Amino acid sequence: MVKVGGVLACLLVVALDIAAGIIAIQAEVEQNKEKHLRLWIFECRDPSPEAFKLGLGAAGLLVLAHIIANLIGGCMCICSQDDFQNASPNRQLSMACLVFTWIILAVGLSLLVVGTLSNNKSKGSCGFTHHHFLSIGGISCFVHGLFCIAYYVSATAASHDQKYGA
Repeated sequence: MVKVGGVLACLLVVALDIAAGIIAIQAEVEQNKEKHLRLWIFECRDPSPEAFKLGLGAAGLLVLAHIIANLIGGCMCICSQDDFQNASPNRQLSMACLVFTWIILAVGLSLLVVGTLSNNKSKGSCGFTHHHFLSIGGISCFVHGLFCIAYYVSATAASHDQKYGA
C-alpha cells in the first residue's frame, strides 16, 4: 500500500509541475497579446492582467509541488562532507537531487515572479525587455518535476538501504 501511495504522490507532484509549466507558457502567450513597441533592447508595452493571474497561479503551483515533494521524500540529513563521502550512493544521489530541486525552485520561481510582476502595473511601462521570463520559468517547472521524482525514488531507495542494511 505504501508503494501505491508513493506512486500517487509522485503523480501529484508531476501533475502540479506540468500544470504550472503549461500555465506559465499560457501566461507568456497572454502577455504577448498586449500592445507593445520594441526598439532594440528597450520596450514599451501595456501590462496584461490575465498574464498576471496566470503567472501567479503558476508560481503557486510550483511552490506547492516543491512542498509536497519535500514532504514525501523525507529528511535525509547529511551534515558534513565526511557524512556525504561515507553515505551510500542512493543517499548521495538523493541529496544531490534535493539540492537541484531547491536550485531549480529558486531559479524558476524568480523567473515566474519577475515575469508576473512585469504585468502588475496599472499603466504601460517602458524599459529593458523582459521577454520569455514566464516561458523559461514554465520550462523550469517541467525540469523541477523530473528532479523531484528522482529525489523521491533515490530517497526511498536510501531509506530502504538504511532499513535493511544493504
